[in-house]
Amino acid sequence: MNPPQKKPAPPKSARRRSREYALQGLYEWLIGGADAGAIEAHVREQNEGEFDKCDRAHFDALLHGGINEAAALDAVLAKHVDRKTTELSPVEHAVLMIGAYELRHCLDVPYKVAINEAVELAKSFGGTDGHRYVNGVLDKAAAELRPQEVAAARARAGR
Repeated sequence: MNPPQKKPAPPKSARRRSREYALQGLYEWLIGGADAGAIEAHVREQNEGEFDKCDRAHFDALLHGGINEAAALDAVLAKHVDRKTTELSPVEHAVLMIGAYELRHCLDVPYKVAINEAVELAKSFGGTDGHRYVNGVLDKAAAELRPQEVAAARARAGR
């Protein structure tokens, strides 16, 4: 009798890849403060052969939008975190920036999907319980950034 086999993970979507690559770039920017163009080139080089499988437009929006709007994103996040954003782990900070950017600008992405994708990034790349922190912060930020969508979802759920 053979032991049970673990099912292979489904292939990553182009959007998931774009979020992962944007996370790498935002992490690099938070740590070193390099130019966005140089960071993008480095991310492409590090992921040679795989980068073309990402949603390029979404990657560009997350990386460049995240860097260009870092102060505004941090202002949103600052209302919902328990310390200064500069004191957050760079991974969790970058994940929160991606989530906040998507909540603010990517209205084609349902708020629950934006939060879930950020949580998955935190599970894959962050600290042990970082995903719980990310979930709580972005849930509060979603209520601020997308009040009608959140209220409608909560009304449907009976909350």
